[in-house]
Amino acid sequence: MPYFTIIDYVIFALLLVASMAIGLYYAFTGGRQRTTQEFMYADRSMKCLPLSLSLMATFQSAVAIIGTPAEVYANGTQYWFIGCSYILGLLIPAHIFIPLFYRLHLTSVYQYLELRFCKAVRICGTVTFIFQMVIYMGVGIYTPALALNAVTGFHLWGAVLATGLVCTLYTALGGLKAVVWTDVFQTVVMFTGQLAVIIVGVHQAGGLSDAWVKVRDGGRISGIDLNPDPTVRHTFWTLGVGGVFLMLSLYGVNQAQVQRYLSSRTEKEAVMSCYMVFPCLQVALMLSCLMGLVMYACYGNNSPLEQQYITSKDQMVLYFVMDMLQNFPGLPGLFVACLFSASLSTISSAFNSLATVTMVDLIKPHYSMTEARATLLSKMLALSYGIICVAMAYLVHLMNSSVLQAALSIFGMVGGPLLGLFCLGIFFPCANSIGAVIGLAAGLVMSFWVGIGGFLSRMPSSVQVLPLNSTNTVPAASGNITGPAVIDAASRPVGLNGLYSLSYMWYSALNSSTVVLIGLVISFMTGPTKGADVASGTVYPVMRTAQSLLHKLVKPSACCTSPPEHTVRWSYGFTVKCIVAWGHFNVVKLLLADRWS
Repeated sequence: MPYFTIIDYVIFALLLVASMAIGLYYAFTGGRQRTTQEFMYADRSMKCLPLSLSLMATFQSAVAIIGTPAEVYANGTQYWFIGCSYILGLLIPAHIFIPLFYRLHLTSVYQYLELRFCKAVRICGTVTFIFQMVIYMGVGIYTPALALNAVTGFHLWGAVLATGLVCTLYTALGGLKAVVWTDVFQTVVMFTGQLAVIIVGVHQAGGLSDAWVKVRDGGRISGIDLNPDPTVRHTFWTLGVGGVFLMLSLYGVNQAQVQRYLSSRTEKEAVMSCYMVFPCLQVALMLSCLMGLVMYACYGNNSPLEQQYITSKDQMVLYFVMDMLQNFPGLPGLFVACLFSASLSTISSAFNSLATVTMVDLIKPHYSMTEARATLLSKMLALSYGIICVAMAYLVHLMNSSVLQAALSIFGMVGGPLLGLFCLGIFFPCANSIGAVIGLAAGLVMSFWVGIGGFLSRMPSSVQVLPLNSTNTVPAASGNITGPAVIDAASRPVGLNGLYSLSYMWYSALNSSTVVLIGLVISFMTGPTKGADVASGTVYPVMRTAQSLLHKLVKPSACCTSPPEHTVRWSYGFTVKCIVAWGHFNVVKLLLADRWS
């Protein structure tokens, strides 16, 4: 297996130098990160374009660049339908969550929970978020380290340490401004690297038409799978509907994203940045899926994993880059820089948001300190989370699952209950604090019960691999039986096995629904909150908005509308006068007729 050339190392080093330079620039210019307002929220001065790219880069990460092409190579383009969930997954935050949070002038999204419920609920939400992001950071930092190890022979844990060190330094030095602008730079590198690999890969496959024929004949162009079975791993419903709940947990109530919305200059720009994420996400998804198709056009069914050239499905993308593109000096370095960029953007956002919630939600309410000391402590927290991140990478190393599913499962298992907690407060004025706490606990219990139970139930390697079609899934990638051709009526899981076989894309929907239902039941049992006791601006007016929307939809046309009130009064008066005049005319006519006779 060929390793990096000098040109590859130079390109990769330029990425690290540029990222560090951006962090140093914002550390020594402007306000020099001397206040928590500048460090955490960039003085609320960010514009929508850099914010939208940063919002996209935060949760795309190396997970998508490595996991999505491997998924498409193995199972076809069914995963591409997750793009349908981006529509509602971004419209709902833009019209409900962002205006509500922005008008409350929050510094942490979990302040909302205290305003709506109580301090205990706020602390529970904060701790849950910290747990979620710390685990996800392990996935984010381990993925590029695995790539470096496979491509360059660099020591795996040396790569983990290098990733954590670079990211931690520019995040702690430059604050949110450095994080956002490095995200912009890294997004450009990410798209450039993917596009370059796709173009060269198509050329290696014999051209665009030949590549298309190969992926079509290989059954990798998937149609819409409308199978309603929730245990099927990827169908239109699991991706298009279950994905909406996942998107809401990411772009609606996650501190890393809300922190960017709140750093906008105005509410309008915050909403616009959410709108602009949609085309960015679609481009990122398209490039990742096209990479998977190009890989199949080059390899066909001769998977490097089956031939034991690699040991993990998640190494396929890097193997492809080094195997098929080795005659193009610099291209492997560009792609690894692309991969590293995606990872750095995710980890830096996690560091910054974790430092923010720890400072604002857990430390400041209990300890008074000067602004300078609070800023210094925030930077120290970012450094501390960098160390924790490295430790979590080791746990990810022990997981027997694809990085794509591992990352999305984490957000579904932990992000789902948090989404349910916020929905309980925003949409149900009757919910009380007791219902919120018990509902969150029930959602977390449900999530880990189903998630861990499903993981343990898939550990035995007793699944028979049948011939692949465009909707089946390779069990090695997920451990789930996923295609209707594989599951027959006799072998369909029932009872607890059916629950454990639930597609990971439904985790967020199941867990958030559990929080809402249990929270409402407990609230009614313990006494629902009265309308007068709900803090102003913390509840979304669902009924009033629905009535307004309904009125607009059924509004009659201009020719059928009622006349203005003054016109009605004039018409009524005129009619009465006419009737009276007509009556007088008849009386006079009768008198004249009588006299004439």
